[in-house]
Amino acid sequence: MNILDIGYHLLRPALFRLDAEQAHTLITGSMDRLVALPLASLLLPQPVADPRLHTSVADITFANPVGLAAGFDKDGRHVAALAALGFGFLELGTVTPQPQPGNPQPRLFRLPADKALVNRMGFNNAGAFALAERLHTLKRPLPLGVNLGKNKATPNADAASDYVRGVTILGPYADYLVVNISSPNTPGLRDLSRREPLTELLLAVQDARRRLSADLGRPAPPLFVKLSPDEDSAGLDAALGAALDAKVDGLIATNTTVSRGDLRAPQQQETGGLSGAPLQERSQAVLRHLYRATNGTLPLIGVGGISDGDSAYARICAGASLVQLYTALIYGGPTLIAQINRRLLALLQRDGHASIASAVGSHAAIGRAL
Repeated sequence: MNILDIGYHLLRPALFRLDAEQAHTLITGSMDRLVALPLASLLLPQPVADPRLHTSVADITFANPVGLAAGFDKDGRHVAALAALGFGFLELGTVTPQPQPGNPQPRLFRLPADKALVNRMGFNNAGAFALAERLHTLKRPLPLGVNLGKNKATPNADAASDYVRGVTILGPYADYLVVNISSPNTPGLRDLSRREPLTELLLAVQDARRRLSADLGRPAPPLFVKLSPDEDSAGLDAALGAALDAKVDGLIATNTTVSRGDLRAPQQQETGGLSGAPLQERSQAVLRHLYRATNGTLPLIGVGGISDGDSAYARICAGASLVQLYTALIYGGPTLIAQINRRLLALLQRDGHASIASAVGSHAAIGRAL
């Protein structure tokens, strides 16, 4: 542990007595101020730099495969602080075309006994133009993805126009884009994951990407689709079929779940999407299903319940080219990313892999799919 990690774990009991969203604001603001200090590098975790962790996905090069999942930094306000923790990439958002306040507070709940969170944030964000203005002048220390959603007031019949606007406004500043049709906290959003509406939506987004590419005079950012863990195999195959029809560049598996299972914390009764450790098995099964269904031909980003180097490596061996986390950072503290990357190096060496890419899908035939 370094001094920053010791300080976080000493303060965590007090932070956990605060409302979760209030604590998030306090911590991110403190990190922003810390990284601006002249001697901040003496306090921050030492980055794990090793060529064996380098990987390339959709023509983007990543210094390591561990990224921040969408939801933590919706408006791109904390990029410098988060980059300093050693992430290989950050996914900003979810962002909608128009600003929206999200659902009433409280809307974020910790489940410490389960190392989980429940959120019903509802795509609270400052809107696409605000994020574009910030990204236009932002120093880019690592790849930045942008997760796109629709405004709550936009009916599903018009949803494609919201995603097209997101591509048009934010595409010039993103390293990759994500179509999020899997959040449980926007009424009716998951209905868009059915094959026909999703195909129609993705084809409209792909047309917008082609126009953007012509305007920019360079390729548009690659496109990923984020899927729900609550679909059965038929539902997943329908969404996968739409994604393949539209020739997307990859999939993200998975978003949060509305199921609860065997949880201990009383906050499990709160409405919203569950994330963290209880999601690990289901998310891995979904990813394994997608990898097998595509014979490993479509890049996958694994997210859901990843909390340490072993769970990150298991997701990579099941078929993920990259992994993401959010909830584990709340429980693990600021040195977690460095710990994960050091463990990944040890596991690569143990199994005789010279790179992350070599390990991807190496255990795909082993273990439970859907």
